[in-house]
Amino acid sequence: MTKNGNWLYLTMKIPTDLQILSEIYERYYDEFRSFEKGARRSKVHVSINVKEIADKLGVDEDIVFGRLYYHLNQKYGYKQDDGVRVDFFLLGMGNERHCVQFPLMASVLADLKKENRKYKIATTMAVVSLMISLISLTISILRG
Repeated sequence: MTKNGNWLYLTMKIPTDLQILSEIYERYYDEFRSFEKGARRSKVHVSINVKEIADKLGVDEDIVFGRLYYHLNQKYGYKQDDGVRVDFFLLGMGNERHCVQFPLMASVLADLKKENRKYKIATTMAVVSLMISLISLTISILRG
């Protein structure tokens, strides 16, 4: 729980799925969009550099890899009706390493952004309601 008596492990910032996927989207959208046959094996699978993403987010690359491979791939990968598995994240595809299924990732990112907006709106409304209540209470006490 602590390192050398400090609460280091409790205060370390762990990147969210939203942060990880946003970073991937920003870095690799142009590569996805500019697909040419022969340049890579598939348009929808884009090879990413996990270390660069981890460095940008300020964490060890195994944290980002683990989130992509063990968490997000299990959560968002699926089987089609014909039994074919659609992976969110592949270890490799041909000679390309660490590939995300870009359109699926973009859909997941859009949903995460939508949920984040809803959370921020609800939190803002709660704070405004609390402030109005406190102002009303203060006015009623001063008049009373």
